[in-house]
Amino acid sequence: MKKALITGITGQDGSYLVELLLSKGYEVHGLIRRASTFNTKRIDHIYRDPHNGEDVLLYLHYGDLANTGNLVDLIYEIKPDEVYHLAAQSHVRVSFDLPEYTGDITGLGTIRILEAIRKSGLNARFYQASSSEMYGNARPPQSETTQFEPQSPYAAAKLYAYWVTRNYRQGYGMFACNGILFNHESPRRGETFVTRKITRALAAIRAGLQDTLYLGNLDAKRDWGYAPDYIAAMWKMLQHDKPSDFVIGTGEAHSVREFLDEAFGYVGLDWHDYVKIDPRYFRPTEVDYLLADSSQAREVIKWEPRIFFKDLVHIMVDADMELLGLDSPGEGQQAIETHHGRWHRWQDQVVSMEG
Repeated sequence: MKKALITGITGQDGSYLVELLLSKGYEVHGLIRRASTFNTKRIDHIYRDPHNGEDVLLYLHYGDLANTGNLVDLIYEIKPDEVYHLAAQSHVRVSFDLPEYTGDITGLGTIRILEAIRKSGLNARFYQASSSEMYGNARPPQSETTQFEPQSPYAAAKLYAYWVTRNYRQGYGMFACNGILFNHESPRRGETFVTRKITRALAAIRAGLQDTLYLGNLDAKRDWGYAPDYIAAMWKMLQHDKPSDFVIGTGEAHSVREFLDEAFGYVGLDWHDYVKIDPRYFRPTEVDYLLADSSQAREVIKWEPRIFFKDLVHIMVDADMELLGLDSPGEGQQAIETHHGRWHRWQDQVVSMEG
């Protein structure tokens, strides 16, 4: 049985990844920070208390990316076959307010994990969650060979983590991969990220609980995909015979304004009646246009997205409407069911070709 360690297991990506790994028969270990309150709601439906006598394949461990000794001990104790490093201070706007903290956790936290693996002497395969924000104002589309132009403390910290991952791969022969993931969303997305902020506000407006939604730059364009699709790409990278870096995205870019059009139009509302611009939500340096060229991932690890922009928006609106007990068109769930079948048929073809 393979063992995997996930940092950031309680986040959007971590929760979907643990589901995927458990479905493939892994024993999964997750790193969580000790706090006075629990922040495990995204994985509560999976976790089983080992004291209840149930079979347990998911274990949670307290740890901190700022503590090297703790990480070394944890790696040595677990002896994972794969390490998925997802934890970070991941909000771009917040990184301008907390630049030092962002650099420490998002940047130096990565080298602490890499050092823990190296010092343990294990041949664990390592996945680093890199970000499209590293490209900044680089001309789209962005691929593995595009020059990076980071425009935020977050992007700069992620760029440090990207290069140190490559350095450990080249210098120590570690199986270490960077997944340069473009924006990926879902109903589990954090509430402060713009996509979830929009869909939560829309549901609240329909429920009569909110009158106004305040946003910043509506013209920023992003390549938005569906988080569970991207989790599959992470796993595929670590199953490949050679470590490398891969750009993951849909190849489509849409503005925040278009997201508003699709979300509000889906339930028959005009967002112009509810949205106001607040300058506080603008970044000191903006990133205007991110668009993925994922041709290398399609060719090498046989990965493709199955959910695209319109269906993604509908999935998120449906979920937030349901949370407030509201009826919605339900097209998002239909899209998941339709594309789920197509995805597995395509995967079967890939396995057949590889065999």
